[in-house]
Amino acid sequence: MTKKYNVGVVGYGWAATAHIEAINATAQGQVVAVCSTRKLDAAELAARHGGTIRVYNDLASMLADPAIDVIDITGLPSKHAEQAVAAADAKKHIILEKPMANSPEEVARILQASKANGVRGCVCFELRYSEQLQVTKELLEKGLLGQLHYGEIDYYHGIGPWYGQFRWNTGKRDGGSALLTAGCHAIDALLMMMGDRQVESVTSMSTKTNSPTFDPYEYDTSSVTLVKFADGALGKTAAIVDCFQPYYFHTHLVGSEGSLLDDRFTSMKLSKERNAWHRLSMKMCDSGDVSDHPYQSQFQEFFNALDRDEEMPLTSFSDAARTFEVIFAADQSASSGGQPVVPESFS
Repeated sequence: MTKKYNVGVVGYGWAATAHIEAINATAQGQVVAVCSTRKLDAAELAARHGGTIRVYNDLASMLADPAIDVIDITGLPSKHAEQAVAAADAKKHIILEKPMANSPEEVARILQASKANGVRGCVCFELRYSEQLQVTKELLEKGLLGQLHYGEIDYYHGIGPWYGQFRWNTGKRDGGSALLTAGCHAIDALLMMMGDRQVESVTSMSTKTNSPTFDPYEYDTSSVTLVKFADGALGKTAAIVDCFQPYYFHTHLVGSEGSLLDDRFTSMKLSKERNAWHRLSMKMCDSGDVSDHPYQSQFQEFFNALDRDEEMPLTSFSDAARTFEVIFAADQSASSGGQPVVPESFS
């Protein structure tokens, strides 16, 4: 018989509604509680999402509920560390929206608390489960591009007043940086594609548009990060949240046997025609709408891993921590005017 996991959701914004639908669509998960500082009606929540949902106004009360197995944290990033540590101390497994936290010290606290309490964690780098990244990774594993020596994955998404995240994203406290608030998806995907290579150093520079639309931002809203790997390979990520254009998750990988550009590739192993692209049939990462993101696939893997009492593949706390080591090094480099920084390990 399939084990069931009762989930309590912290926060009730746009991301939370997408999480609830995805959790309830898995084989094991069911949202049974929501904690929010806003006044919510339990009957309305149940009518919208199904089942019976209890409403809490403070986290401590929800964490004290012995029927809840998993806490899903979807609120403001500045509260992630405090809430995740409290959930771990209450022996609850954790789903944590990105960013994991807004400082290296906070991420370290989350890792320490989850390890000390024997709980599993999942960070919402859900694009790792997208068809685009899964197909691209399979192409690499088949060796069709050979050995990668360069990769660039860029995040272009104008997060302006038209976008729900804008109201809290503009502040340094919760937004952090262009890379931390949204571009983290791109650098995480870059590290996924480049494999388990050791990162030797990170160099980053940042700037900001002069468009008055983005004046409320307290930090630079465009950055470019270069990653030097210990084996000599290079990676690059642009994180641009102050643009006027459609969402674009630019992907370009270059290897010893071929190249990939978004949904096209060349491979000398298939054809010596290097001036023509082969087209891949796959759903692209082409939307910032959370309802379009593959949360269900990710959460299903999380619950499956809980069944096995193992860390989940791809987006466990330890996997995500590696990405945030690079992100914090990049932001440190940008603040120093582009000096190379060696990432510090959280372990």
